[in-house]
Amino acid sequence: MHGTLTFTTPADVVPDEERPGLRRAQPNWEDGAEGDEHVCELNDLTDPETTEPGLEAAGFETVDLSDNAALQQVLAVVRDEDQISEASAAALRDSLTGVEFGLANGKTLRIDVVVDDGLFHRRSGPNWLDVNPGGITGTNGHSGAQHVHGDQDVFGTPLRQLLGGAAPDMFRHATPDGRNDHADTFLLNIWIPLHAPVQPLALMDRRSLDVERHQLRYGLVVDGFLERDEDATVNDIWSFLHDEGQQWYIRTDMGPDQAYVFDTLGTPHGAAVLPGENAVEALYLALGRACDAMENGDADALRAVVAQTPAPPVDASASVRRSGERMADLLAEATIMLTESSDSAATWAAKARDAMDDVIRRSVEMRLVATLVD
Repeated sequence: MHGTLTFTTPADVVPDEERPGLRRAQPNWEDGAEGDEHVCELNDLTDPETTEPGLEAAGFETVDLSDNAALQQVLAVVRDEDQISEASAAALRDSLTGVEFGLANGKTLRIDVVVDDGLFHRRSGPNWLDVNPGGITGTNGHSGAQHVHGDQDVFGTPLRQLLGGAAPDMFRHATPDGRNDHADTFLLNIWIPLHAPVQPLALMDRRSLDVERHQLRYGLVVDGFLERDEDATVNDIWSFLHDEGQQWYIRTDMGPDQAYVFDTLGTPHGAAVLPGENAVEALYLALGRACDAMENGDADALRAVVAQTPAPPVDASASVRRSGERMADLLAEATIMLTESSDSAATWAAKARDAMDDVIRRSVEMRLVATLVD
């Protein structure tokens, strides 16, 4: 399996004036810069022959959520409401606090605290199609993370202010200018896909990362969606340069019964564009136009859309291929609906809207303080 990931453009790398000898990336994500796109080999963890490297070794691991009934109940509410309400946010935190997960290496990961920062509901269309017309409103309205990044610099804002500079001693981490291999406490993200037919989250095995050459400090402005004091409006995170030696992992068939936990303090990750997503995007847009024409009773417009139906993807994952074929079949049925009753046309339009909704990737993520227990 392969997919496209977006890295920092080498031309945007500058010396880090605060840390001589190291480098940082110039801020440009918020300006809509496209970044440095690369087609990367993605190890699919749904393949039984692929071994997941594990949290301690590589910085991430898949955990089983299927027996957490309280969590599954609130995730179903979030999916139905298509947002995280204040009530759901509280229920999500309660459902994970104190939970323990068994890891592949035989150790246990205990969630001590679900912190207030870092709770997001994301919606992503195929091939980076914008499906958040209302934009970001706090927790909601976020698209997938297009740029490969790491969520927090253990030496930077806001951890420096919140913990008085003690974070590097408290949390296990590895950075270009420091590491802590002995702490049992981790600052982690948990990423839960509600539905992920496209744009799967890809994570890098940190052992394949040259931290001095390819890990770059980056200042992300967050005052538009996080409540921060004036001295903490720029979040110190990480961006990354691409290298052929980096090893990437995804799961192409993943639902809310599973999640990734990964190191907030540097594990590189980002949404991957899978083969065939461009075709699914074209079908999504065509089906939307067909729905509009059907609902407006515009037969000529509907015939024009159907006559130019894009081909469904062939070289694609099973989920992407199924989604494309479903939309193509509905477009093929559309002209038949012109001669049917209005009730049949309404039924077709409802199925078409459902098919469009089914290709949107939705996910929930939270930030955790967790402890490894032998």
